[in-house]
Amino acid sequence: MDYVFVARGKQGDGFSNEPSASHFLAVPDSAADMAYAHKISKTDWRKAVVAEASGGTPNPNTAGDIVFYVHGFNNSQATVLARHRKIKAGLAAHGFTGVVVSFDWPSADSALNYLEDRVDAKLSALRLVTDGIGTFAAMQTPDCRIDMHVLAHSMGCYVVREAFDDADDRARIAGRSWSVSQVMLLAADLSVDSLNAGHSKSSSLYRHCVRLTNYYNPLDDVLSISAVKRIGVAPRVGRHGMSQPRHDKSVNVYCGQQFRVGGHTGGINAGHAWYFDDALLMEDVFHTISGQLDRREFPTRLEQLSDKGNLVLGHRG
Repeated sequence: MDYVFVARGKQGDGFSNEPSASHFLAVPDSAADMAYAHKISKTDWRKAVVAEASGGTPNPNTAGDIVFYVHGFNNSQATVLARHRKIKAGLAAHGFTGVVVSFDWPSADSALNYLEDRVDAKLSALRLVTDGIGTFAAMQTPDCRIDMHVLAHSMGCYVVREAFDDADDRARIAGRSWSVSQVMLLAADLSVDSLNAGHSKSSSLYRHCVRLTNYYNPLDDVLSISAVKRIGVAPRVGRHGMSQPRHDKSVNVYCGQQFRVGGHTGGINAGHAWYFDDALLMEDVFHTISGQLDRREFPTRLEQLSDKGNLVLGHRG
């Protein structure tokens, strides 16, 4: 079963590309797409997620792990579900026994809707807070040993940043001590300086996480500022990496070398979407979630540093 909460309006037997109240889905393994018939109650959905979270990683300090996947722009629901399953399989291959949950916001399936998607992303961030972060934050007590993590891709990273910022403005959530363990950004559609130490937009993100890892690929053509839709837009952190000054909780992981040797195909989108199909990247995510190793001791990271002084994704010799 795949667990998803959808912030789209109902349309026929499925969902529209317009923002709406959340629907909670338990999607059968046999289904290739999401349907309104997969809807269950929020209470039943929460209980099922917590039940499947048990185990997680070998970390003896936790009883389980929940990984929230937040997708990017220009993603159909079928694509979201397919990538959700790739993450599940990729993590499970390295011993993960927790649960992956997807937050599906109304991203259209056409690149021409980029700007509209960005507006919908900001509106949808509230749903990620109230129905995702808020729901499980309410369960965090001194006796709760289930860790929450966030894995976001492309514009989904923008959704996450806005969600954390909104959470601090919501008295019901801000008044409660809450946090997620790991925040992992893939091909982040954020400006290079927006994750700097002291930047107002990311202060809430750092305040409520243990560590933020930015995976970036300089060969990501989708995030190129030369793209027509990006004229006048600042360089993106998912292509160029974070700039200085760095926050103490942040980790920059250069992925260009692994992308080159991985044999990933898919045209102009290859450099942007390859993360879901790369076993080494998923192993690195597994070690990040586990939290047992120092950031420089991962077997998936080279001892040598990139020209920016960042860690490099790659097999150690």
